[in-house]
Amino acid sequence: MATVARMSTTACVGLAALAFAAGFVLARRRPALPEGGWKDEATFTTLHIAAMAAPSLRAGLTKESARRAVRHLRALLGTSALAITSTDAALAWDGACTDEVLTHARAALASGRPHVFAGEPYGAVVVPLTVEGTVVGALAAYDEELSAALVRTVTEVARWVSGQLELAELDSSRKRAMEAEMRALRAQISPHFVYNALTTIASFVRTDPDRARELILDFADFSRYALRKARDFTTLADELTCVDRYLLLERARFGDRLRFSVQVAPEVLPVPVPFLCLQPLVENAIKHGMRGHDGKGEVRVVVRDAGPEAHISVEDDGMGMEPERARQVLDDDPRNQGNGIGLANVDVRMRQIYGEAYGLVVETAVGAGTKVRLRVPKARHSSL
Repeated sequence: MATVARMSTTACVGLAALAFAAGFVLARRRPALPEGGWKDEATFTTLHIAAMAAPSLRAGLTKESARRAVRHLRALLGTSALAITSTDAALAWDGACTDEVLTHARAALASGRPHVFAGEPYGAVVVPLTVEGTVVGALAAYDEELSAALVRTVTEVARWVSGQLELAELDSSRKRAMEAEMRALRAQISPHFVYNALTTIASFVRTDPDRARELILDFADFSRYALRKARDFTTLADELTCVDRYLLLERARFGDRLRFSVQVAPEVLPVPVPFLCLQPLVENAIKHGMRGHDGKGEVRVVVRDAGPEAHISVEDDGMGMEPERARQVLDDDPRNQGNGIGLANVDVRMRQIYGEAYGLVVETAVGAGTKVRLRVPKARHSSL
């Protein structure tokens, strides 16, 4: 809720700044055409130019983003020249800026307030750019004629630019949080599974060395995949290979007591999916499925083609649970789960990436087993 509120406040500030800029553009327009329509035209022009500058600014304050945005911002203000600086360098400029741009910027950066500088042939209006109260750069507008209206307009446009940079920082913070969650996810790979897998392998070392060697290679493949360099997405084919290695190790541990089947529509194998989104579901199914039927259980993984989506289900025939308990499992804080990678972790990531409608769906009842379903759009999502 806090994030939503912050973004709404930034948006309101941005609209107010652009509304003022539209008024300034209107005031500077020459009445060459009959009255009527000027206000709408100025508003459209202002919003159109702002829309062209915004994507670059949402990338943060860099030389490349400043270079892409500065021409549009100069058109928005209609000044002779415009420069964007960081706290220690001129990042980009459009028009004939003076060599004093850094000197002018440093004065505004030091005070945190707009500054006006008289000069020939151009005077300057320099306004600090801020992100969460911290000065990160400056917007410097140069024109032959300085006026109170120009000072106010440059100030409002700088506020709008600051708002876009703040949104960029929010995007960056969200991505860093999701990357940290991914690292935490890997750290949660069940220590019990690692212990049990190595114990199972050790039991075959003397009685069946060839089998032990095969399991060691399977364990190495699984570990290499699960602990590899961070990636946001993988293919469904790679994720299923990871699940296959995991199931082979668990089958060696439980023997014939564990039965499993995997049914996959071949056309969905290239679909991009969030990294490590299936193995946790299979681990959960084995954990719950082996609790009933005298220590025996069956796990079924089904992946279907559903037009624009891939539909995946992981089902066990264990004891099941009360639906209320299933809701508690999904609502739990993923960081509190101590037995491997929890369903809540996968559920949170799915909803963060694709939206609330793409969270996990758990179908269960006492004595009726548990089925976990998820949907994955075939088109890779751009939020990560």
